[in-house]
Amino acid sequence: MMQDITCLELKERIDKNEKLNIIDVREPYEYDAFNIGAKLIPLGTLPMSLHELESLKNEEIIVHCRSGARSANAKLFLMNNGFTNVRNLLGGMLEWQSRFE
Repeated sequence: MMQDITCLELKERIDKNEKLNIIDVREPYEYDAFNIGAKLIPLGTLPMSLHELESLKNEEIIVHCRSGARSANAKLFLMNNGFTNVRNLLGGMLEWQSRFE
């Protein structure tokens, strides 16, 4: 199983302009308040949105939420649906904002 990813590692990779598949599983109002440019798919709509992610089954996907709890659930859900390389952003946006904002 893939190791989860730290805010520091993700920030370094974003700063290097790596092509990343980042999914934000928070609610739209949370995304509107602050986001890092990820694709917004709220956790509750993830089952209906799986077809959108089909092409990423074997690519690295990084999921994040506010604190890391919802994205941990999203990671499990994706892995149970055949996604092979899903990583959760440890600490979520709370950690991100405390470090970089």
